[in-house]
Amino acid sequence: MKKESIIQQLKDKGLRITNQRLSIIDVLVEKGQLHPGAGLIYKEAKKKCKSLSLSSVYATINEFARYGIIKMLQFDGVENRCEGNLKEHINLICMSCGKIIDYQTLISIDQRDVAKKTGFIITTERLEYYGYCQGCRKDKEKSLTDRKPRNKNS
Repeated sequence: MKKESIIQQLKDKGLRITNQRLSIIDVLVEKGQLHPGAGLIYKEAKKKCKSLSLSSVYATINEFARYGIIKMLQFDGVENRCEGNLKEHINLICMSCGKIIDYQTLISIDQRDVAKKTGFIITTERLEYYGYCQGCRKDKEKSLTDRKPRNKNS
């Protein structure tokens, strides 16, 4: 995701380039690999644009999603996150820390072919694998090896 590309997309859609939008774009570009939620975007963008409100962040990222500039990843019970990588990929989601890692796939599924064969109208797609990232996996393994064996006689 490049800043210039996002700005051009906004211009192409007739949207104004405001300081608030620019500060949000900067965060999406700089922190995009983290799949930031509105809270992180607000915290970081507020450093550059003091007049920014959390409601403006929500409105802006929803507008960006509506225009196909980003995708919103919606989850039950946790904050929605922004996806700037619009290419086909798998999101690896850590069930411990919530980290999301993009994994580029080598296999591509043609949605038109799926729709033609099934009659299903596809409106969006999202592929996710859930598990534990390297850091959390190491912590889990360490906590298991740090446990002292129980004495059966006590």
